[in-house]
Amino acid sequence: MRGRSPDLRHLLLFIVFSVLVEGASGFRVCSYNLQNFTAAKASNRRMLHTLSRVVYRCDICLLQHVVDPNGAAVKALIAKLNAYDASRFKSVSSKGLGKTPGDMQQYVFIYRTRSFNLTGQHQYEGRPFLRPPFVVRFQSSKAHIKEFILVPLHSDQDQAVQEIDWLYDVFEDVSVRWNNTNVMFLGDFHASCGYVTRDDRKNIRLYTNNSFSWLIGETVDSTVKDSTNCAYDRIVVHGQPFLMAIEPYSGQVYNFGRFHKLSRTMVLEVSDHYPVMVQLKSSAPRPPPSGHASADPPRCLCDRSVLPAGSVIVCFKR
Repeated sequence: MRGRSPDLRHLLLFIVFSVLVEGASGFRVCSYNLQNFTAAKASNRRMLHTLSRVVYRCDICLLQHVVDPNGAAVKALIAKLNAYDASRFKSVSSKGLGKTPGDMQQYVFIYRTRSFNLTGQHQYEGRPFLRPPFVVRFQSSKAHIKEFILVPLHSDQDQAVQEIDWLYDVFEDVSVRWNNTNVMFLGDFHASCGYVTRDDRKNIRLYTNNSFSWLIGETVDSTVKDSTNCAYDRIVVHGQPFLMAIEPYSGQVYNFGRFHKLSRTMVLEVSDHYPVMVQLKSSAPRPPPSGHASADPPRCLCDRSVLPAGSVIVCFKR
């Protein structure tokens, strides 16, 4: 029998570990600019394998700069994810958005169905965004926050200040539409490096209104190349209830090249951006601190009476 490749073994071990800790450690929401994700790009097996490892870490993942009018690229990614995991990933996509036929991009949300249910979707049209937000609503009985809204934005770099400011108008629209103010904004805002300066922030309501919390800092670098050091990609949440439902300091850039020990070339095959992510708190009770006994002893998943004397019993907590 032919042995499994090292990459496949590592992925399977990672999946087993992820399943074991699911629900106890919270749920990741990610955002990733894929820099022209097409069917041709998805046909690169090495690139698709790398991308699947990234997306698998997320319970909900926003993909941007997807150019996939017939759905072949997203279908290939979903098939790759579901080949390794019975939890079943699904996706929901916007139509192509943009001003010219040669630059029609989609927002795509991929989500783990055993963790989240998609309960609504809405294409915003109230302001002249280059790529208007495709807004979605999710529900979960497993997360600390039971229902929330995600607003994506891959901004036009030439009007980044205006488009980030217009997200406040999107907030007003969707919070009334769905009677829910638990709103997260995420995406490649171009919120750095000349496109949005410190002085520009006074003209952006998501900065000036203290109801909004920016979870990815101003000094991080969400780009891959050494020639750039820019916090383009951001995650912002509205309101104290949503903020309290997020693990403190979990907002971060995911440098998966360092994590998986990949070459810069392999990382750039996927994108010149890194993903950003935050972790939602789980509604499950937290495990006791290390060194402290649980209030309830483990319950064995076996009948001691049928075991021979002297048997070693391994118990697993339900």
